[in-house]
Amino acid sequence: MVAARRSFSGTLPVAVLSRLVESVAEPAGDIEYELDFGCDELGNPSLDVQACAQVTLLCQRSLEPFRTELRAKTRLSLIKDEHDVAARSATSEPLLVSGPLRLEDVIEDELLLVLPLIPVAPGSEQKIAAWTGTNRIEDAADAEPNPFAALSRLKSS
Repeated sequence: MVAARRSFSGTLPVAVLSRLVESVAEPAGDIEYELDFGCDELGNPSLDVQACAQVTLLCQRSLEPFRTELRAKTRLSLIKDEHDVAARSATSEPLLVSGPLRLEDVIEDELLLVLPLIPVAPGSEQKIAAWTGTNRIEDAADAEPNPFAALSRLKSS
């Protein structure tokens, strides 16, 4: 595929990628992808990966589902041995290929890498502030007796 500079593009259902399904709130939607085999600037085999998907994540601040876009774009250096890592281009990431390459796995790996570690919906800060009340912490601090208040009175006398 590298020698022929093959390219693939299309769509893939999110539901067929089991590791990605575990990380999203709903396994709905499609992934649009483009894969281009070729050589990098050093002449080493490479794979350019572009993938885009609309997924539903669970906001860790409000615990409500929200839609977001995952967009991955990377160049992978295809290496057969771990010693070949030093010979790769500085603009690419190594991908150890020891057998047949499953393109679905490559797409899934790249989307998992751009998945937010802690998903937070845009605008969820305002929802949480309205729900908890903005002055509750300050009101609670004023209501509790200050253990050093007696010391300040002793100091002033």
